[in-house]
Amino acid sequence: MASGHTATREKLTRDVRVWDLPTRLFHWSLVLLVTVAVVSAKMDMLSIHMLAGETILALVLFRLVWGVIGSQTARFADFVKGPRAILAYLAGSRGGAAPATLGHNPLGALMVVALLLALAVQAGSGLFTSDDILVDGPLVPLASSGAVATLGTLHRLLADGILILVGLHVLAVLGYLLVKKDNLIRPMITGCKRVEGVVAEPRRASPALALAILAATGGLVALVLRSVA
Repeated sequence: MASGHTATREKLTRDVRVWDLPTRLFHWSLVLLVTVAVVSAKMDMLSIHMLAGETILALVLFRLVWGVIGSQTARFADFVKGPRAILAYLAGSRGGAAPATLGHNPLGALMVVALLLALAVQAGSGLFTSDDILVDGPLVPLASSGAVATLGTLHRLLADGILILVGLHVLAVLGYLLVKKDNLIRPMITGCKRVEGVVAEPRRASPALALAILAATGGLVALVLRSVA
């Protein structure tokens, strides 16, 4: 009897391709670059720090565009919800009946948006930051001394805020893994998520489109920096 029940349950579960390759590469590249940016800043390797920040800016710009015209689960319209949906998800989580989601759940969506905005501001403000001794950000000549000072302060304060957000993100992922037995790491590596029931495969955009967007955002950042140099 038990074996029959298990066999039936196995028939009702299957791997669904949730995350496309561009989204996964973006995620892990961002993890690596943020780590490089933090470590290089601590070690006063400012040339590496600035290069990492400029690359992060290009990646974040890519993700913002990909969130509009990319694959289904990568689109903001697919996972960014309003207050009512977030409260309903929280209520369901407390009752053990939160609706299953293929991509980001409503709480995860808040973290995604917060991190993207924080990294965009952090990378952008870094372009205007000066240590008043040896190193100036590439866009410092475009700003007044007061603006440079303000943006420099913002850059330093937001660095701690980003570390806090990253820590909360890691704790949330571990919480889902250990408490809810929901492995969020595996799908971001393999692209596939184990789901129950009949679920349609999310629509995926072309990797060639992602490459074109990345080339455009990287080119835009390079063009802006070169125009000032």
